[in-house]
Amino acid sequence: MSRNLLILGAAPHLGELRDTLVRLEDTIIFALIERSQFKHNSSIYEAGKMHFKDGYQGSFLSWFLKEVECVHARVRRYQSPDEYPFTDNLPEPVLAPLDYPPVLVDPKHININDEIFDAYVNTVVPGITIAGDDTNYGSSATRDIECLQALSRRIHYGKFVAESKFQDVKTHDEYVTCIKEQNRDRLMELLTNARVEELLLKRLKAKAIIYGQDLSSASLDSNGAVNSGNVPLVAALADCSEDRVKTRVDYDLVVSFYRDYVIPLTKEVEVEYLLHRLDKE
Repeated sequence: MSRNLLILGAAPHLGELRDTLVRLEDTIIFALIERSQFKHNSSIYEAGKMHFKDGYQGSFLSWFLKEVECVHARVRRYQSPDEYPFTDNLPEPVLAPLDYPPVLVDPKHININDEIFDAYVNTVVPGITIAGDDTNYGSSATRDIECLQALSRRIHYGKFVAESKFQDVKTHDEYVTCIKEQNRDRLMELLTNARVEELLLKRLKAKAIIYGQDLSSASLDSNGAVNSGNVPLVAALADCSEDRVKTRVDYDLVVSFYRDYVIPLTKEVEVEYLLHRLDKE
């Protein structure tokens, strides 16, 4: 059973954080698979395409997201230091506040959900869905919100990663120097671990292939076990180097989205957090 890293009162170790980030990979992949079952339904992303009786002028997804976040705000979701809303002016909670130990410095100062929203709507959705309109607007938007919230949590976890690295005695002094000099480029170098990123992308591809296969069409033996002759599944479990496997979501798109957006945005959060790490000291 995993520990709640938000109530420790100190920055979690990188190993603990990586366990959380790996679990979020699963959440994101399954959410993308769920969204891919519906067509693109581009109408839900276009402002003014649908008419709201309350006079709202944005898109259906933006309206739905705002309404969901209003409910979540009232039950304290956004008081948690790892949760960040996409909408402003949310209602106050109806419950007493929870007392989270101050692990992060000014935790809510940095919120890049606008960038996450744009990347998801303009890059991910067109890539994982079939073009067209099946009128499943509510279902599509529900899956979109699940994807967006998981992506936001994963990317903003970069603050905890940055704090953990800042607290590491082996590199602490160098981080302090870079922060005082506001040396963004050097901070990015210190935060980047190319080997870890390479392994992450390989793991992500394997997961996307395995989770995305339709096992109902797999070769099963009389006991219901996967037959070793099922070449696509076995190849996926090995090294994903065989011929392209047909899956419910494009695993190359999942990998490229992580490589081109999730990882860079996470590091953007980490750098911005560190640049302000000493503001109150």
